[in-house]
Amino acid sequence: MGRMARSEPEFIEWLAGRVRSDAPQLVLGIGDDMSIVDTGSGLLLTTCDLLADGVHFDTGTQALSDIGHKCIACSLSDCAAMAVRPLAATVSTALPRGMADRDLDQLFAGMTRTAQAFDCPIAGGDTVVWDQPLVVDVSMSAVPYPGIAPVRRSGARVGDRLCVTGPLGGSLFGKHLTFTPRVAQARALAETLGADLHAMIDLSDGLSLDLHRMCQASGVGATLDQTLLEQVISADAKRASTQDDRSPLDHLLNDGEDFELLVCIGREPGDTELADLGLHAIGVVTDANLLTETPDGRLEALSPQGYQHRL
Repeated sequence: MGRMARSEPEFIEWLAGRVRSDAPQLVLGIGDDMSIVDTGSGLLLTTCDLLADGVHFDTGTQALSDIGHKCIACSLSDCAAMAVRPLAATVSTALPRGMADRDLDQLFAGMTRTAQAFDCPIAGGDTVVWDQPLVVDVSMSAVPYPGIAPVRRSGARVGDRLCVTGPLGGSLFGKHLTFTPRVAQARALAETLGADLHAMIDLSDGLSLDLHRMCQASGVGATLDQTLLEQVISADAKRASTQDDRSPLDHLLNDGEDFELLVCIGREPGDTELADLGLHAIGVVTDANLLTETPDGRLEALSPQGYQHRL
């Protein structure tokens, strides 16, 4: 008898039920951008990202240096989501048999440049060779900045203001390979906002889906203002809309791999403060449901439709 197909959230829920632990050193397990472990002398955060040719990148059309950058930058974006300092990374690769030396040089040059730029050395890893496409797995450790607790996605509260750190949508035109992880901006937000910074998540799978995840973790809902969303539609989202039957707003909500941050603030920041923080307001946290508000005041249901793996 065959197994039933699972969505990615269903698989994560299934897995969490099988690896759940009450070990006292595990402060935070499955369900956020990073896990948190109490080492006895401080907190250590960990994350890993597995990227595969044909899923997350295309070695036939994309520069291997950009692919190397993305492999490291995805895990750095997890550090940004929790406002913590990247410490070190390990990189494991499944290399296609016969991969040329120049291609290996470009791949690892992209990785090391990005790792060095964020003071996050590559400390080791593992390598195998096989008769399949390239696969790269990055594991990263991080520590809290002095005086700043890791920011979780589960802290959103009713009345919080929802903001993003940059334009969204159309990332397949290049941003998904060349984005800058918002590590420095996340630290600045945590230092400036203090206790008013209630929750964050990085937008890897699409605003609608990652907002849904944050709301689920926090036990809240949200309403996005379409007028405000129009101001953060990227030029690439508009470009993508000319090539298919989807609106620029649809691309903004559902494309994914923008790697900006979605931020919950426990007060209403003014325009000057938003500009100083590099934020764009897009909505508000509510007690239930995901909605968008149209320019004429109508409320419409928002369905989370970002990218999900199917098992």
